[in-house]
Amino acid sequence: MILNLSELSDEPLHAQISRQIRAKILSEDLTGGTALPSIRGLAREQRVSVITVQRAYDDLEREGLVRSRRGKGFWVTPLAGGRKKAMAEERFADALRKLVAYAVAEGLDASEMRQILDEILRTWGAR
Repeated sequence: MILNLSELSDEPLHAQISRQIRAKILSEDLTGGTALPSIRGLAREQRVSVITVQRAYDDLEREGLVRSRRGKGFWVTPLAGGRKKAMAEERFADALRKLVAYAVAEGLDASEMRQILDEILRTWGAR
């Protein structure tokens, strides 16, 4: 599994792993029933500790994105398309709330924030 981890990031390694796997699941790069690499295998591949991968998989399991069977491994949980979209929207709204709070604290108003968001969306080619 190709992950892009950075020791220089403020985000802990286990959070980087779970975020990137979550994105693969929600974007359907990983579909329901797909087996994830073993904890030891992913740890070896990414050059991180087994505990780091275990924490990431535990986070994903708590969110209902993966399921485990003792001694058998981890699999992507089959989710209805609407549930995936709802989860992505929830995560986006949570992140946006924090950013809006920072922007307000730094003196930006709603129209300035909309203008910035519109520009970012244009850059990404989003509608």
